Amino acid sequence: MLGPYRESLRTRFVARLFAANIIGRMPEGMAVLAIALYLRDQRFSYPQVGTLAAVYGLASVLSGPVIGRLMDRRGQPLVLVCSVIGALAGYLLILSCGPGDVWRAGVGAALAGGLRPLLEPGLRALWHSVLSGERALTAVYSLDAIFQEIIFVAGPLLVIAVIAAGGSAAALVVIMGLMLLGTVVYVRTPPVRAWRTELREPDWAGALRSAPFRRLLSALVSLGVVLGVLTIAAVAYQDARNLPGFAGYLLGANALGALIGGLVYGSRTWPVKPRRRFALLVAALAVSYWPLAAMPAPGPMLVAAVLSGLFLAPALACLFTMVGDLVPAGTITEAHAWIISAFVAGQSAGSALAGLTVARLPLDLTFVLLAVFGALGAAILLTSRHFRR
Repeated sequence: MLGPYRESLRTRFVARLFAANIIGRMPEGMAVLAIALYLRDQRFSYPQVGTLAAVYGLASVLSGPVIGRLMDRRGQPLVLVCSVIGALAGYLLILSCGPGDVWRAGVGAALAGGLRPLLEPGLRALWHSVLSGERALTAVYSLDAIFQEIIFVAGPLLVIAVIAAGGSAAALVVIMGLMLLGTVVYVRTPPVRAWRTELREPDWAGALRSAPFRRLLSALVSLGVVLGVLTIAAVAYQDARNLPGFAGYLLGANALGALIGGLVYGSRTWPVKPRRRFALLVAALAVSYWPLAAMPAPGPMLVAAVLSGLFLAPALACLFTMVGDLVPAGTITEAHAWIISAFVAGQSAGSALAGLTVARLPLDLTFVLLAVFGALGAAILLTSRHFRR
C-alpha cells in the first residue's frame, strides 16, 4: 500500500518540498490560538480578542486569491518573500501591544493574516512540474491532505507546549521562526525558482471565469461549514458529558480517520473520473456524519468520529488533483487560494451557526447539521453536469 508514497518521496526535491512546506504551514494551525492567548495575557477583553481573531481570518480570506494571482504572474519566490516579511511585521506589531492597544493589534492581525505566505497553494500548483502520472500525483496530493489534518491537530498542541515552557509571547516567536524557516527553504528549492505558470489571457475574473469552478467553490463553502460546526459541536459534547479534554480526542479521532482514508486512497488508482469521483466522495462524507448525530457514549462516539473522517482526505486529494482541469490557463495558484478562502469562509460561518444552535437547540441537532451541509455540498456537485460525468 505504501509503494506509491515511497516512489514519490524518492523523486528528487519531493521530500524537501514537503518538509519545508509543512514547517512553513505549521503556523496555520497555531496562529489564531496563539494570538488569542497572547492578547488575553495583555488584558484584552473576550469581545476584543474575538474581533481581532476575526480580523486575522477575514484578512486571510480576502487576500489569498489576490496573492495567488500575483504568484501566477510574478512567480512564487518574490511574492512569498514579500509576504513573509509583511506577516512578520504583523506579528511584531502584535508583540508590541500593551493592554487595550486595539488599533495596533488590529493592524498587526490584518498583516499577519493577510500576508501569510501561501505555501499551501504554491506547492499544489507546483506538483505537476515535479511529478508526472496520475499515480504519483494522487499519492502526493493524498499526503498533502493528510499533512493538512496533522497540522491542524498538532498546531494547537504545540502552542500549549510552547506557552507552558516560555509564555504566550514565545508562541508568537515560534510561529515567526517556523514561517520564516519554511518559506526560505521552500523558495530556495530549484523547482520553485524554475516554476512558471502557463500564459494566461488578460481577464479580471481569473479563475472565477470558469463556471464549474464557481460551482465547486459553492460546494466547498458548504463543506467548510461542516468543519466549523464539528469543532464547536465537539466542545459542546465534551461539556454535556462533563469530559474535560474530550473534544481534543474527538477531533483527533476524526483526523485519524482522515489519515487512514488518505493513505488508502493515495495507494491506488481509481476508475471513476476525478470530477464525478469527487462528487461521490463528498456524498459519502455527508453520509458518514450521521452516526455522530446519535450522540452515543464516548467510546462509540470516538469510533463514529473516525468513520466521519475516512472520506475527508480522499475528497481533498481528489479536489487538488482536478483543479487544474477546471480553471483557465495561468490561474492555478489563484484557484488553490480561492479553495482555501472558500473553506475558511465556510468554517467561520459554521462556527457561528453552531454557537447559535448549541445555545438554543438540543445538541444532537447541531450534529445533524454536519450531515445536512455535507449533503448540500454533494447536491451542489451532483446536480451539475460538470460533476456527473
